[in-house]
Amino acid sequence: MLHKEMEHVLALLTPSNALVMRVILHTGMRVSDVLNLKTADLKPSGWYTEQKTGKRRRYGLPGPLLAEIKAQAGPVWAFPGRLDASKHRTRQTIWRDVKRAQRALRMPENVGTHSARKIYAVDLMAKYGDIERVRKALNHDRAMTTAIYAMSDMLLERKLQARERRR
Repeated sequence: MLHKEMEHVLALLTPSNALVMRVILHTGMRVSDVLNLKTADLKPSGWYTEQKTGKRRRYGLPGPLLAEIKAQAGPVWAFPGRLDASKHRTRQTIWRDVKRAQRALRMPENVGTHSARKIYAVDLMAKYGDIERVRKALNHDRAMTTAIYAMSDMLLERKLQARERRR
């Protein structure tokens, strides 16, 4: 998935779900980690423990994005549940909204919350040109995993070009 497609997806999401996706795009966090952010812990930068891996990872949020998160945050969770503010929003809620946008846009490629993390990797690779730096930023154990993320834009471009040639 490319940036331009993600911008179209973001435009169709509910504002709060689009904000979650923008946090992923900016930080490379997994959706479950974004949803686990607590209101009391919101600050320009900090550390969190990844739910999937148990590893610690640093994040940074620019002022405007942080202000948007704080403006809609609940008393406990940065992204409270719609019906119960004592619980955080669910991954499934975000995923369903992204899938709804994908269908509305008739996008042939698979789009999900993790697509934003891959775009983050592509951006870092374009900025630094160093797979090891991208690997560390994503907290991956293996550079091969990171390469798949960081080069996903090239793979998609080739796939789209092949599709066009067949027409």
